[in-house]
Amino acid sequence: MASTVTWACLMLALFLFISSMTCEAQLSSKFYDNTCPKALSTIRTATRTAVSRERRMAASLIRLHFHDCFVQGCDASILLDDTPSILGEKTAPNNAGSVRGYEVIDDIKSKVENVCPGVVSCADILAVVARDASVAVGGPSWTVKLGRRDSTTASLSLTDTNLPKFIDGLGRLTSLFREKGLSERDMVALSGSHTIGQARCVTFRGRIHNNTSDIDAGFASTRKRKCSLAIGSDDEKIAPLDLVTPNSFDNNYFKNLIQKKGLLQSDQILFSGGSTDSIVTEYSKSPSTFKNDFAAAMVGMGNIEPITGSQGQIRKLCSVVN
Repeated sequence: MASTVTWACLMLALFLFISSMTCEAQLSSKFYDNTCPKALSTIRTATRTAVSRERRMAASLIRLHFHDCFVQGCDASILLDDTPSILGEKTAPNNAGSVRGYEVIDDIKSKVENVCPGVVSCADILAVVARDASVAVGGPSWTVKLGRRDSTTASLSLTDTNLPKFIDGLGRLTSLFREKGLSERDMVALSGSHTIGQARCVTFRGRIHNNTSDIDAGFASTRKRKCSLAIGSDDEKIAPLDLVTPNSFDNNYFKNLIQKKGLLQSDQILFSGGSTDSIVTEYSKSPSTFKNDFAAAMVGMGNIEPITGSQGQIRKLCSVVN
């Protein structure tokens, strides 16, 4: 009797272990090798074209993947348009007017559909595009695990609670990333994506005009010229997140933070006497360490709560549920 109970317990433990691994096991770098062998090359070519047309787009495409994964997981929910039954994420305060690249994803999806209709998910396209956009501007590459499916829902409300804000302190930032299974080191590495891209005046106005203790005076003065204190006047004017090499993926972002030249409050807080100072210092001295950690963190981010198996769907158009 005892041996029977023991055997039953062992079988139950094995079943639970296998069940817990099912989601991860279904993601594979070779997922489309047989069903759509030209998928990755098609995505890579189209991404390169988009970035060559507008260098800033690389940052936008990486950010699009990030904003997708932090809300409902990496399920392409951010791409859905509003409908009578879906209040989407595009119009959320953290996304509206700042998240870009939707039309690039739509174009890539169209090209992939021409190669193999109904096979490759929009969620996987977002993940692959982020990697290819990084490479296109001199950033690292990584192996993207594939097999995500697309959600049939989106969540406007979760964007407010799950996405970092430009005014967040270190505690909230660390907590948000930890809730997604990402470490403090992952958070700093992923923040390094701000070595490329631009930010709107409305996101850094308060920092350059009201901060006198944690910002380089000359840097603040330069930024004030195109971002006045008057709300509404210069809101949409943009400035590079990395003032040194805004179009190249390197480690100058971290060097800027040490010099108190972080554009956003949520950037500078990473080097303000807190627990992440040492990581920023390390990355400022070793671009290879930063790039390796960034690649690893992007893999980790891409594994956040994917929809797999028979769940969800493969959307024909990324902005609309089938």
